[in-house]
Amino acid sequence: MAKFMAEPFKIKVVEPIAMKTQEQLAAAIEEAGYNTFLLKSKDVYIDLLTDSGTTAMSDNQWAGMMIGDEAYAGSGNFYNLEKTVQEIYGFKYVVPTHQGRGAENILSKICIKPGDYVPGNMYFTTTRAHQELAGATFEDVIIDEAHDSQLDHPFKGNIDLNKFQALIDRVGAERIPYICLAVTVNLAGGQPVSIQNMREVKQLADKHGIKVMFDATRCVENAFFIHEREEGYQDKSIAEILKEMFSYADGATMSGKKDCLVNIGGFLALNDDDLYQKATQLVVLYEGMPSYGGLAGRDMEAMARGIRESVDYYYIKHRIEQIRYLGEKLEEAGVPIVKPIGGHAIFLDARQFLPHIPQDQFPAQMLAAQLYKLSGVRSMERGIVSAGRNSQTGEHYFPKLELVRLTIPRRVYTYAHMDVVAEAVIELYKKRDTIPGLKMVYEPPVLRFFTARFEPVK
Repeated sequence: MAKFMAEPFKIKVVEPIAMKTQEQLAAAIEEAGYNTFLLKSKDVYIDLLTDSGTTAMSDNQWAGMMIGDEAYAGSGNFYNLEKTVQEIYGFKYVVPTHQGRGAENILSKICIKPGDYVPGNMYFTTTRAHQELAGATFEDVIIDEAHDSQLDHPFKGNIDLNKFQALIDRVGAERIPYICLAVTVNLAGGQPVSIQNMREVKQLADKHGIKVMFDATRCVENAFFIHEREEGYQDKSIAEILKEMFSYADGATMSGKKDCLVNIGGFLALNDDDLYQKATQLVVLYEGMPSYGGLAGRDMEAMARGIRESVDYYYIKHRIEQIRYLGEKLEEAGVPIVKPIGGHAIFLDARQFLPHIPQDQFPAQMLAAQLYKLSGVRSMERGIVSAGRNSQTGEHYFPKLELVRLTIPRRVYTYAHMDVVAEAVIELYKKRDTIPGLKMVYEPPVLRFFTARFEPVK
């Protein structure tokens, strides 16, 4: 019997992908300034840059696209999306946005005032940027275990309640508008948060009048890990677990481009009447009418149908097992990866992969570039480049985790593609001592990992 389950779907449409020579790959990454974000899609063989918006939609979702109600106000597709979010996630209000960062922007503007602090279980790039632009300081209150890539802990995304309480004691609850709880935690390696931790965070926050806002982008993956690892949830459905998870939140930002199984879209979900009214005022300014928020009706319909598809147990089981298949092949070859294997990606530990490269010579950035140069596989840096600079001192943030993310799109690649990726990483690992560091030759002021350019250190 196969160790991992086969795809719970049939393939109806195929898209040819590029097959490039080594010379072409080398030229492409040099032209891109050793930044995989600046590569052209046509030059990529297997694209593991992100799982955001790279999903293969179902026939049911494509059918829904054909009944898009493109009314400027009151679209029927919005009401279907609203009903779906209310039924599956349990929130009272839904404000559609063009994608998750649109929701982050609105939440930051309606909740944060200059001088505030926003605690969270490890930063995420766009989330922290919006919080800082609104005048807040981000405080990491994730458990210490999350910063150890080799520690096998079932819920490395958990909030450390003592750190949360210490921040409250230090700055005062009135300067903490909300705690941002990500499910799962991307930069920790796609690590989940337990139901018990969510419940305890909500209790502590309520005690001090602090709201709990979820970054719900990969909530279905988190629910699967709860089903698998947390006592008392083995007989619960994914939908039941999701409903309980969100009962411990006052609101959530959602990038629909991940667990909602669409190529564009997102929303801000809320229970508070006053915050909802403020959000609808700002969504008009930044996105569009409250009943479309920067999306076509057809996109809202596809997202509503995708949300319902995402809670299918066999869909999410296959997704998690495909990622484990890749991770276990790398582990067997001795390649250092973040443990335990997370929900959306395999994270290579660039510190251990390239120990001879100092962190300020961007080892994860170079590892991602070298993987592409060898194989045409595109991945993403998640280390010092992504962490950025301290806005006050101008110094680099030096995160404990220096990672390369091999992000698996949903319903796109087969196990054979995972074999190709594993073989390329293993081959690169065997000649890791020959890889030099990088120097940054262009740096934008905000979110530099998207457009920065590099050159190899001589």
